Amino acid sequence: MARTGDRARTASGSALDALRFTLDRTSPVPLYHQLARQLEAAIEHGALAPGNLLGNEIDLSTRLGLSRPTVRQAIQSLVDKGLLVRRRGVGTQVVHSQVKRPLELSSLYDDLEAAGQGPTTRVVRNERVPADAGVAAALGIAEGTEVTLLERLRSTHGHPVAFLCNYLPPAHLDLDTAQLEETGLYRLLRAAGITLHSARQTIGARSATAEEAALLTEKKGAALLTMQRTAYDDTGRPVEYGTHIYRASRYAFDFQLLVRP
Repeated sequence: MARTGDRARTASGSALDALRFTLDRTSPVPLYHQLARQLEAAIEHGALAPGNLLGNEIDLSTRLGLSRPTVRQAIQSLVDKGLLVRRRGVGTQVVHSQVKRPLELSSLYDDLEAAGQGPTTRVVRNERVPADAGVAAALGIAEGTEVTLLERLRSTHGHPVAFLCNYLPPAHLDLDTAQLEETGLYRLLRAAGITLHSARQTIGARSATAEEAALLTEKKGAALLTMQRTAYDDTGRPVEYGTHIYRASRYAFDFQLLVRP
């Protein structure tokens, strides 16, 4: 058994070979939770990629110097989160990571890139359309005014995470589809001299339609997180209105709550 602060051992040929785990036996945090948390971090940062095998519980307990029930409990917690799957005759396998995004004025692309998630984008639509009543109200323009509509499918490690629908006011900038597939919208806005300052955002949840499920490789009726956001520049002018949907199985918002003095 490993002592306090020891590096957990790994066996040759395992996806765990390149990883090192520190388990503190004097900590009040249970060992299974320490292991689960470090495995989850490795998955989130791409050190353990979808398809990687971790081996069976007996092998893992030997490699990590832990009891089999401890390893089983750690693995089960990640199976319950949808990050791992047990395959008969194969062992424990990484499925995918769940994106945990902080609630701040940042782009999904930048957050995924910073987390080592390898974001990719497919532009579905990039065209000028007349603003309907909802879009016009959000952007502070007259209904029917021509706006730029962007629809993009954002993926990580080859798996869809979100479908993004954004509207931009007229005369902001011409957005090249190739650029939009290489980087994030907010990065392009900043490069054009637009200073993002604040946003109003609403988060909700609903079931996926058949079309949305097909785009996100989910089943019809699967749980989706929704977000509506209007972003403003440093003069208070609306510069972007977005309505986005996210796979709840692969995406979560991360909150920090403070007590008011």
